[in-house]
Amino acid sequence: MAEAVMTRESAVAMVQKIVDGDCADDAEIDGALEALDRGLGCPSGYVSDLIYSPDGPESTAAEVVELALAHRPFAL
Repeated sequence: MAEAVMTRESAVAMVQKIVDGDCADDAEIDGALEALDRGLGCPSGYVSDLIYSPDGPESTAAEVVELALAHRPFAL
C-alpha cells in the first residue's frame, strides 16, 4: 500500500465536507472518497465504510481520519 500523502488537516476537511453534504453531486463525493483512500493509504472503499457504515456510533470527521490512518493491512 502506498504511503499516506494527504495531510491530516486536509483529510479532515474533506471528510467534513462529505458528511455535511456540501458536495455538488455523487461524482464529487466519489472522487473525494477515492482521493481519501489513496491519500491515507487505505484500500478502496475503506473511508466510505468508516463514514457510512461505522462499527458503533457515528464518528466525527477527525475520528474517521484517525481510524483510516491507523489501518494496517493484514497478511493472508
